Amino acid sequence: MHYATQSTSPCLAIVKGDSDSVSCLGSGRIDETLPPKYRSPFSFETAHFHVRNQDLGFEVTRFLFGAQRQYTESFDVYGSKTSFEWQLIEGDEPVLHVGGEKVEKTKVPDYAKYLPEPIQRFTTKGVYDADEHQHLSFAQGGGHGGSHPHLANEFLMSVVEGRPSFPDVYQSVNWTMAGICAHESAMRGGEIVKIPDFRS
Repeated sequence: MHYATQSTSPCLAIVKGDSDSVSCLGSGRIDETLPPKYRSPFSFETAHFHVRNQDLGFEVTRFLFGAQRQYTESFDVYGSKTSFEWQLIEGDEPVLHVGGEKVEKTKVPDYAKYLPEPIQRFTTKGVYDADEHQHLSFAQGGGHGGSHPHLANEFLMSVVEGRPSFPDVYQSVNWTMAGICAHESAMRGGEIVKIPDFRS
């Protein structure tokens, strides 16, 4: 859970919030040669986060080593009128739950149209060759679902326009600290750990 920004940031970006506290449990054990390198003995960790100043929480599970699970980076969102669940199997489609009983598969749109034309193609294709250096996060879209060109463009435009980027420095620190504090909680047997607020 040390590096959980790919899991925590979508959840916090959707609600425009910061994590306030976390309780995390570790489960299973990885190969005995790995804990000294990764400073974690767990096959996976499951964390429950509270969103600061909101009546909201979210859960993140990270499978690391020693768990038979297809590689995925995903999140689900549950609302009172519509819910979204990421597909469990690569190549399948996400599911929308609408009005309680209606369930339908959906396609996640490509938002390349919001980028400058020269980098639009990178939301769906990576820059690595398909064999030797390919990684599934790039095969799924130009880096974590096509997000890399959007993140790079947003950062550069914030510099050009003289404004804070999204995520800004405080969001970035909070989204990073969320994972670090979650792992600390797991190492303490699930104890609730407060996430520092660097805005104050």
